[in-house]
Amino acid sequence: MRLLHLYWPHLLLRLARSRASEPFEAAPLVLGGKPWTDGPVLDASRWALELGIRAGMPLGAAHRLAPEAFFLDPDPAADAWALTAALDRLAGFSPGVAAETDATRPGFGRVEVQLDGLERLWGSEPQIVGRMGEALAGILPGPPLAGIGGTRFAAAVAAALAGSGAGSGVVPLHVVELGADAVFLAPLPAAMLSRDAEVRARLDRFGLRVIGQVAELPRSAVVARFGPEGEWLHARARGEETSPFRPYRAPERLALALPIDPPVSDVESLRFILHRLAAALGDQLEARGAATARARLTLELDRTFSVGDVPPSITLDQPLPEPTSEALAIERLLIARLETAPPRAPVARVDLELGDVAPAAGTQLSLFTPQTGRTGRLGWQLARLGLRFGEERVGWMELEDSEATLAEARWAWRRQSDPKKPVAVDSTASRKGPR
Repeated sequence: MRLLHLYWPHLLLRLARSRASEPFEAAPLVLGGKPWTDGPVLDASRWALELGIRAGMPLGAAHRLAPEAFFLDPDPAADAWALTAALDRLAGFSPGVAAETDATRPGFGRVEVQLDGLERLWGSEPQIVGRMGEALAGILPGPPLAGIGGTRFAAAVAAALAGSGAGSGVVPLHVVELGADAVFLAPLPAAMLSRDAEVRARLDRFGLRVIGQVAELPRSAVVARFGPEGEWLHARARGEETSPFRPYRAPERLALALPIDPPVSDVESLRFILHRLAAALGDQLEARGAATARARLTLELDRTFSVGDVPPSITLDQPLPEPTSEALAIERLLIARLETAPPRAPVARVDLELGDVAPAAGTQLSLFTPQTGRTGRLGWQLARLGLRFGEERVGWMELEDSEATLAEARWAWRRQSDPKKPVAVDSTASRKGPR
């Protein structure tokens, strides 16, 4: 998996300053409320931090340290709305977006985006980050720090390094090469593996100064010294994922869209656009170990030169023969649907949504039966034949009772349109008895 970590340092203070009417250019700032209110400091500017003010300390104590500071009132609802709006904007780039939207939690200001398959749509990873930075410029104040890695921890560390000067473009970016998370982390301080001060102190006492030294130790030795947390520390040091990525959006659907300029009217051109969308979503499914059971294709039509009553858009709901993450199978089924009923006007935008997304279930393979996947492949072939020739004209034979006396009672005919309901067959021969 490829993950992008976006981090806005002091986002709460940035949002509060953007809402304030005064510029506050030459004074320390403290966020949390008025000094006489009973509450902690939520955030502070650099000048306030230099005066000894820290997040979490009482507002009264902060006022005694810096009586000349400006104390700003927080607005958690407005902060949460701003970050939610940013997530909605990022969802236009990737269906896999996650963030802490509660402004009172420590993780507020950090956003994770799944990048698998997006290069087909938006270009290279640095180009994707640049596009996202431009899209978020009017929603969140200031550019974020960006890091890309194969695990959540590596991506977060890469974003921290981007703030020290690495990266290029409007958004500071540090990219960890594919599969190189452990090599990237090895020379970094071992204290970065945990936020627990006691764990950091124990790492220092054992002489474990860099992450690579922790990774070189046997996992059993780390567990023996640190207990259950040692396994987690060792996995992090070796570039392994310790906390699975969980999207902010409900995983029941994935959706992507592409505008087409100029609009196209032939199915072959739509095949090229659909291939890119299906491939990107297929990569997202495979990275999550998920599968989809339904596809919805929406085509927005350009009716500028159309003749007659042409709708502004058409939507095709296509159930899949079986849950899958194979982009090519989904693409072929939708193209077969389009070939039966081509759009009546040029298409200006293509939206592809995959629904009923769930973890992919494993299949127990038979030890003695060859070509175990034949049934699954047959289902897709029957679905395409049903779209081309009509579902009422396509079906298959299904074994009902292998022990039946008459051959006609051993099987039933099932139509593609109603696979659960067997179609009655002519059993006049059975009424006549055996010949």
